[in-house]
Amino acid sequence: MSSFDPNKKVYPAQGGTFSMIDLLRSFADPELEVEGISRISDLHMKVGEPVRYRFDGDLETIEGGVPLSEEVLKELVFALLNEDQRKALIDNPRNDIDTGYFWEEPGINFRLNVFHDRDGLACVMRMLPKHIPEIDELGFMNPQVWQDIAALKQGLVLVTGVTGSGKSTTIASIIDHINKSQKARIITLEDPIEYIFRSEQSLISQRELGKHLTDFPNGLRSALRENPDIIYVGEIRDATTAQLALTAAETGHLVLTTLHTKDVKGTFSRIIDMFPAERSNEIAAQLSFSVAYSISQKLLARKSGAGRIPVFEVLKNNLGVANLVRTGKLHQIYSKMETGLNDGMNTLEQHLIQLVEDGVVSKEEAVAHANDANIISRLE
Repeated sequence: MSSFDPNKKVYPAQGGTFSMIDLLRSFADPELEVEGISRISDLHMKVGEPVRYRFDGDLETIEGGVPLSEEVLKELVFALLNEDQRKALIDNPRNDIDTGYFWEEPGINFRLNVFHDRDGLACVMRMLPKHIPEIDELGFMNPQVWQDIAALKQGLVLVTGVTGSGKSTTIASIIDHINKSQKARIITLEDPIEYIFRSEQSLISQRELGKHLTDFPNGLRSALRENPDIIYVGEIRDATTAQLALTAAETGHLVLTTLHTKDVKGTFSRIIDMFPAERSNEIAAQLSFSVAYSISQKLLARKSGAGRIPVFEVLKNNLGVANLVRTGKLHQIYSKMETGLNDGMNTLEQHLIQLVEDGVVSKEEAVAHANDANIISRLE
């Protein structure tokens, strides 16, 4: 039986000694919340450095924290892993563990990645919000966007952004709304499962990579045999997953998925580049038929200093957009979004300008996150 205990106090900080659970308590502190969402999103630990939290997007060192030794970090992190995961890390430093941890006391789920760097063991833990935001609270520039997506019966919806930009939360809100309002069969393929859904109007099955499926492609093939209306694929990571997602969308399913790209134009390029060059035209044509919406998002600090707010770039597929994708004229997509406000589209810069003018985000913050900073710089 393992001696690792998440309540074992081993880390000196703030004039005391902390356990793993003690380090997690900041995530549940109501004084560090804005509208029920913690301003702390991540916990970072690595050998040779003190513990750090990501607070409103910035890394902050814990008060009075000392550099972590390999032994102390193992005591903290190994308490959250099972024997097989610990053995994998010990046997081969090239292994990394991507898993989840549920802290029962406040009912908070964490996603954690444990790995080695040149100094030794390291770990990053991300808190998953306790409650799924209502879909109308996400903050789309045009609420017609989520209404249209929730009403879709088929097609591919891509939600993209860098790590930690809120992609999973956006999709969870969409799924939650559909679950409460439609009689649909929903299957999710996740790595790991982040938000727990309880079947309401819809019937939901959640499957986790490594526990219920070997990989996303096999999970997708299986899902297509399970009579789904909606499939959520945690992330498109390779050409096989991309191809299966496109095929599922073409054959009468609504497919929701994420991708790590910084803007809408880059999303199409990324998917096309996953395939051999000789298939570029074929994949571009499939994308032009299958994609319903492509959404890119970022999280920005509020001007008030209290938490962060998402900003969205939205492309809705129509005949003009489909033609640009099919013919490879991706550089013209931006202008389509710019002139498509009445159709539910908007550029990142248009949303940033609105947030600046509403006093929600500072001009400096908007410039720092804009894809084209010159557009924001021209604001008064």
